[in-house]
Amino acid sequence: MNSPFNHDKAPFGNSHGPMLTGVFAPVFTEECLSNLPVKGKIPTDLNGVYLRNGPNPRFKPKGSYHPFDGDGMIHSAYFKNGKLTYRNKWVRTEGWLQNDKLGKESHWGIMSSLKGRKDRPMADAANTDVIGHAGKAVATWYLSGKSYFLDPITLDTVGSKDYSRAPGQGMSAHPKVDEITGEMMFFDYFDYSPFMAYGVIDKEGKLVHHVPIELPGNRLPHDMGITQNYSILHDLPLYHDEEALAAGRHKIRFNASMNSRFGIIPRFGKSNEIKWFEFTPCFLYHVVNCWEEGDEIVMTACRFMPTKDINGEINEVKTAKMIAHLGMDSRLWRYRMNLKTGDCHEECLNSEYNCEFPSYDTQLTGRHSKYAYLVDHNPKALHWTGLRKFNTDTGESLGSWSDGPDFCWYSEPWFAPADNQLLEDHGYLICFMWNDKIQIQELQIFDAQNISLGPVARVTMPHAIPVGFHACWMKASQINITK
Repeated sequence: MNSPFNHDKAPFGNSHGPMLTGVFAPVFTEECLSNLPVKGKIPTDLNGVYLRNGPNPRFKPKGSYHPFDGDGMIHSAYFKNGKLTYRNKWVRTEGWLQNDKLGKESHWGIMSSLKGRKDRPMADAANTDVIGHAGKAVATWYLSGKSYFLDPITLDTVGSKDYSRAPGQGMSAHPKVDEITGEMMFFDYFDYSPFMAYGVIDKEGKLVHHVPIELPGNRLPHDMGITQNYSILHDLPLYHDEEALAAGRHKIRFNASMNSRFGIIPRFGKSNEIKWFEFTPCFLYHVVNCWEEGDEIVMTACRFMPTKDINGEINEVKTAKMIAHLGMDSRLWRYRMNLKTGDCHEECLNSEYNCEFPSYDTQLTGRHSKYAYLVDHNPKALHWTGLRKFNTDTGESLGSWSDGPDFCWYSEPWFAPADNQLLEDHGYLICFMWNDKIQIQELQIFDAQNISLGPVARVTMPHAIPVGFHACWMKASQINITK
């Protein structure tokens, strides 16, 4: 089925930059579709919902556009007894509602402003991640804002919450849910002392712990990790340029003379209980998983590889630009931190593949997991060319798939355990895929034990789905449907 959405056109013109054209072009309708064409068979032991968040501006932007600016839109695939229903819907943030009332874009983006400017306000777009907690889907934003709660099936926005006690702040993009206890851990960051905060929300959605985390200066952390008893916070050598910050402009710096630091704090720990460990300078967009091995904390992550000059030294300017423009060059990495001795160690698990946007069986969040599923990454912005499975104990690539790395664009895949799960990788991998060569949009389902065999089911969508950010899987037992 050919897509009626013409990727050769720019719906807002070409004056706002390239990230609103072609595969990034937004859609302007909300739909609920069933009985879509299927090649193969949708597994009957796959029951739950795949949710994927991403930027989808509704109105013409003000000034230059960056993907972090666009209104959050959730695309979902709801599976029940071998049947699939697709939905998409904007997150009804305060900014979205304001724009809806005015009939135009009333906010500025990060290319033109900074959060906190009254003359050029930014919208909390809730466009970065989506995660299941307390029966709802929770949409978050990378610059720390309110978390928005959605019905996982209808995608209706049912509420919002500012969980932080720091004025005007909230929850950053990647909170972590311990599916055993139901608790959700999060951090917040901001441009004034103490620069970070850390909190815990219980299984009912109530804030039960919140402490300040003192950093040496403003930082731009993106992710965190948890184990059964601890949380891992990031202090990385990436921060706002001070002169630009003072002028209300967004410009980031990477400082190669600063080490990366990871802070280990007990889940309900006080500020002075955090222990810091230093590693080589880098940036981390995304953590895979963390766990405890005796006195050691183990963290697997996708380490951004700093750009180097011909003499082998880090080029700080080019590294900062690569990070700012989402041109990821990452490798699977492992960090070990000994809470008793203070010793620490880092190692590259696989130097061959540029991989990012990891997923795994989230039932094991904070506990040892062996398998992870990532996207192969073209260093240019947001072009994920295929899927790859790793053994994160050894770093071995266990298989991959792409319908065409030069012309296919994959979304973040997510692992969905089979209803009768017997092994860690007994389940399915789900993602959206746009084939730019033949102009077809599919939802693809893979057997997670052998993704190299290709999709067990291909569901053809009637239109393109723009490239987005993060996804999650919610099992049927995790869903609380709003009546």
